[in-house]
Amino acid sequence: MKTRRTVLTALASLTALGVLTACGSGDAAVDALEPAGKQGGNGINLSPEQNRVHTPKVDALAAKLPEAVRKRGTLVLGVSATSNPPLAFHATDDRTLIGVEVDLATLVADALGLKPEFNPVSWENLFVGLDSGKYDAVFSNVTVTEERKDKYDFATYRLDDLAFEAKKGSGWKVKGPEDVAGKKIAVGSGTNQEKILVDWSAQNEKAGRKPVDITYFQNTSDYYLALQSGRIDGYLGPNPVAAYHVLSAGQTEIVGKFSGAGAGLQGKIAAATKKDSGLVAAYAAALDHVIGNGTYAQVLKRWGLEGEAVTASEINPPGLPRTKN
Repeated sequence: MKTRRTVLTALASLTALGVLTACGSGDAAVDALEPAGKQGGNGINLSPEQNRVHTPKVDALAAKLPEAVRKRGTLVLGVSATSNPPLAFHATDDRTLIGVEVDLATLVADALGLKPEFNPVSWENLFVGLDSGKYDAVFSNVTVTEERKDKYDFATYRLDDLAFEAKKGSGWKVKGPEDVAGKKIAVGSGTNQEKILVDWSAQNEKAGRKPVDITYFQNTSDYYLALQSGRIDGYLGPNPVAAYHVLSAGQTEIVGKFSGAGAGLQGKIAAATKKDSGLVAAYAAALDHVIGNGTYAQVLKRWGLEGEAVTASEINPPGLPRTKN
């Protein structure tokens, strides 16, 4: 989640519900969250002692890197500082960056023989960093879109699904644009889910229905406070984030789930790099390697995201269509 306060709120809710458990990891006690459908203590580790999954360097993969990056020995990565569990967030020490995006980026760096260097920044500054050459890549739940492909190269590593989250017991289900007509929906600015919601609103107006009342907040905690107080009807965001919040807080429910690439196309999450930087082939090859050796599956399992696995990394696949003018 975006702030220490939000993480502690989730943990307090879990404690009250008897869901928070301490699991052994070597000699260290860890805070763990039990994912939906998981049994037998296979929880999500929220402590700074992550015991991450690693994989050895593969010389043939490292040889695919541009010489300057290979000699530098580091992979400089951008990650959103305002992301949410289980994507990228801070551990219970409020310092250590953890999450599935961090773990997968670490695996890629391992296979390439590089040390990952994470730079948490705001969403918009991820792309500013890529444009300026400050970052070699962004691992931050970035969806492949046709517009983004004009400026960036992509190597896919997860399926992309979005979810509508509403107050528990709302009795509301979202199956298409007509179900959000006249509703007040919060969404992140500059995201692909915003594009989809804007398109749905336009479809509603064209059909003579009310448009969507789209609203924005600065922090994730603000979205959820507004949802709980009834100031908004729903929140459209990444499915992993919504599922995590539903489990941890126990106050909301998923009322609709959709592909992040819109109707008719399965969305893909990908490592993004500056177009023609010479890096995307190395990322894709490293991802294929960790998919093949099983470490990729281990990472997804530890975050409860096995359902978002891909069988291979694709370079620049079809993405969310361009906005129609």
